[in-house]
Formats: sequence, C-alpha cells, structure tokens
Amino acid sequence: MKAKDLKNSILQMAVEGKLVPQDPSDEPASVLLERIREEKHELIAEGKAKFPKGGESIIYIASDGSPYEKRVDAKGCVLSDECIADEVPFEKLPEGWAWARLENLCSVITDGDHQAPPQQADGVPFLVISDVSSGELDFSNTRHVSIDYFNSLDDSRKPCRGDLLLTVTGSFGIPVPVDTEENFCFQRHIALLRPLSCRKFMANILLAPSTYEYFKAKATGTAQKTVSLSCLRSTLLALPPEIEQLRIVGKLAQLMPLVEEYGKLEDDREELDAALPDRLRKSVLQMAVQGKLAPQDPTDEPACKLLKRIRDQRRELVAEKKMKAPKGGESVIFTGSDGRRYEKRIDAKGRESEPACIEDEIPFDIPDSWEWARLGSLCDFGKCRNIEYESVAVGTWNLDLEDIEKESGAILRKKRKTAGESGSTKHIFSAGMVLYSKLRPYLNKVVAADEGGVCSSEILPLDFGQLNSEYAQLALMEPGFVEYAKECSYGVKMPRLGTEDGKQWLVAIPPLPEQHRIVAAFKTFTMNAF
Repeated sequence: MKAKDLKNSILQMAVEGKLVPQDPSDEPASVLLERIREEKHELIAEGKAKFPKGGESIIYIASDGSPYEKRVDAKGCVLSDECIADEVPFEKLPEGWAWARLENLCSVITDGDHQAPPQQADGVPFLVISDVSSGELDFSNTRHVSIDYFNSLDDSRKPCRGDLLLTVTGSFGIPVPVDTEENFCFQRHIALLRPLSCRKFMANILLAPSTYEYFKAKATGTAQKTVSLSCLRSTLLALPPEIEQLRIVGKLAQLMPLVEEYGKLEDDREELDAALPDRLRKSVLQMAVQGKLAPQDPTDEPACKLLKRIRDQRRELVAEKKMKAPKGGESVIFTGSDGRRYEKRIDAKGRESEPACIEDEIPFDIPDSWEWARLGSLCDFGKCRNIEYESVAVGTWNLDLEDIEKESGAILRKKRKTAGESGSTKHIFSAGMVLYSKLRPYLNKVVAADEGGVCSSEILPLDFGQLNSEYAQLALMEPGFVEYAKECSYGVKMPRLGTEDGKQWLVAIPPLPEQHRIVAAFKTFTMNAF
C-alpha cells in the first residue's frame, strides 16, 4: 500500500470511529454540541458571530434510525425538518457520536478579502495558497500589505491563534493550523475557520478522504475549482465525544510519523526504480516551455505579433462562420503598467471587457519576448469533425490510444483501415495537427501527426494554425499541463480532461523562430540522451 493510501485509510478510520475503541462512559457528543451551541448563541448576542442564514441546524436520529435535520430560527421556531440519510458519508454512526454541520462547530467561516490588496515591500504578511500548501504557515517569502489595509479588515478576516485556514481554490482541502500571534492576512482562495471546540480533531476531519470527496463533488469553476463558503458551512461531519476525540488525536500523533517514515522509504525506493530517461525528459520539457532550452534572439519577431495574427485569423474564421466565437469573448493577456499580468475579453464586435488581474494563475516567469495565451485561444479545443468508420477509405491511418507510447508521444504502430473492417465513430485529423488524449491525461499521450487519418473519440485533433505544431506538442506534454489535466479530470475509473478546463490552461508562447529552435534542441537532446 502506498503511504498516501495508508494515511488516507487511517484518517478515514478515525472519522468513522474505527481507529480507537468507544467508551460507553464518555460524555456523548450531543452534550458537547449543546455546549457549543450555547457558546455560539452568546457570541451571536455579543455581535461576535452571526446567526446562520436559513436557520440553525440541529441534527438528530429519529425513531426510524435515520438522521434528520431541522432548522430553527433565532426564536427557536422550526423552519424545516427533513431526513438527510442520503447526505451522510457513511451509515453506521458509532455509539455516542453525533452528526453536525461544520457551521455548528465554528463561530466564523469566511475567506480573504475579494479585492486585490495594495502590496508593498514590507508590512503585514499577505499569504497566498503557495504559502500554506505544505499544511503549515510559511512566512519565508510572503507578499506584504500596509498596516492600514490590515486594520481595515473585519476581525473575522484577521487570523488568531487557534484558528484553522483551509485552501479552497485549486489544491483545495488543505487545513493549516494557526499557531502564531503574528498579524497576517490572506487571499480569498483561503478560508478561515474559527472552531469553538475540537480544533485538532477538526483538522484531521478535513484531511479525511470522505471530506475531500465531498469538497471535490461540490467544487465549482473551470480553470481552478473552488469550494464555496456555503459548501464549507454545510459540510456534514461525524463528531465523537470530546474524550474520544483526544484518544483519536493521540493515536494519530503516534501513527502519522510512522506513515511519514514509511513514505520517505517508499519515495527513496521509487526514485531508485524510476527510469532516468523519464525524469530527464520531463526536466527538458519544463526547460523548453520556460525559455531555458534554446537561446533567445533579439531579432526575432516577438510573440505578441504572432498572437495578434492568430487572433485576426480567428476573427476571420468567425466572420466566415467557419468557427464559433468564443463564449465570453476572445482572451487577450497582457502585462500592465504595474508589471502584473492581466486578461481582457474581446467579443466579435470588438468590445472589450474590463481587464482582470491573473497574476496568481501565472505558473512561472518567461522571457520578455514571450507571451501567455489560453489554450482555447490558440486552437479550437474540443471541436472535432466526426466520421463513421464504415465511411473511412481503405488504407487510412486509424490511430487508437494503445498505439501511442505514454510520456514520449512515440507511435508504437500505425494501423490502416482494411476492407470490410467495422468500428466506432472516429475523429478526422490532418497532417500537422496535434493529437491529444483527453482520457487518462496522466499517461501524457500526445502526438504531432505526420499524415492525415482518423482517431479514437478519446483523442482530440488540435489545429494550432500558425504555431509550430511540434512546439504545441511539447507544451501539452510538459509536466505543468499534465498535472493540471490530472487535477481537473472528472470520472474515477476513466478520468478525462473536460473541454472548458482544457481551454483555460495558460500556454507560454515563444516567438515563432524560437519555437523552431526549441523543437530542434529537444530532438537533439532526446536523440543523444536516450
């Protein structure tokens, strides 16, 4: 068993009451919940907490053995009362345990300021997701805001010792204990939870696989999935008696260092077992899309002019009704006077939207002559021409997923249509197109077609037009995109990258001559190394 799987199994056992034995002498969780409820009412009366919208949640087990939830208003009047058996993540609730919403256990559930704060060289630390993604607060390389900005924030957005931060965008579901008195604030992609009790147990609940799966199912968005505050507040948790919580936390404190040690040994073994060519290939791919594989030439026409020609061409195709205008308008990414990246949308009539800062989306620095562009603005991602296999000419190249070698993009075999052969509906592609496998994108199967043919419906033919198609292939094979595709994939047994998610990926675009140099350098390197 992998260390991650082992950790997840232990955490899931913990939240299901299977890690430590129950003690019938423990004060039941229902009594703890009542104390928490009374404390929260006092905070509401003092103006330090808000009464829940839609009423206060009270969950109980009815005579039929099923969990029910009633909502009561501030005066105690019942607003609703309904069975929530379909909501609970597991059926058997241990003796003495109780169901509760996350909002029942916290006086505050909020997120960071939604307005971009004024930044400066020093002042109060301003944390972004990368500063907490390890599960701990990292002040080593933070941005800063003024003390005046910090003071202007509502107290609920000023973290205190004992609070929990939780990532809610992109790599969501990472809890981070606040164990410092230092003043700091944080971006809107991070939520703040102020537990009224059970903080250490709550941090482990939030790490459990069942909780993550709930967040994953409820997350919304395209480029980056986001867990809303309403979703957080409604998260259903199984709460043990307070004494049992301590036993669970103690047992986890014993087991997790052992799991971590096991994980390190596992990592060392895997590193030794991993093939050097694969690691080298990924490293070179990363260098290729970051402008570190081939030299820049100041005489090259900058990429901005290339992108303008591409946009002009796409507008002509839209005008000729050969392609549809992008929903929300064509994306244009540029660098503002403040040195940050912005994005605006231009519709078919040339009307421009207000620019939006996307600096948090930019994955790495690129050379000055390069530009960023959405994948959906470089090709008609997801748009395919179909043909019934019976109508395909004999001798036509017929590409299936199993014909492509993972990671390398090499063609393992070229099958040809034979007389009388039947098959499913296919996508048509032409020479020069990039063929991308949206199924199991972690396998990294991407091909630059050297001739026309047909392919499986799980392969997307992409026409990058004025770009070097082999550079486009490298851009879709680089580790950053592979990881993004994995995170955005939907489906458990057969994960796929969705069309809208694919369109949102940011591609680093070099000048066209440099694209050719990069492709040549990559071929030379791989030929010599492998």
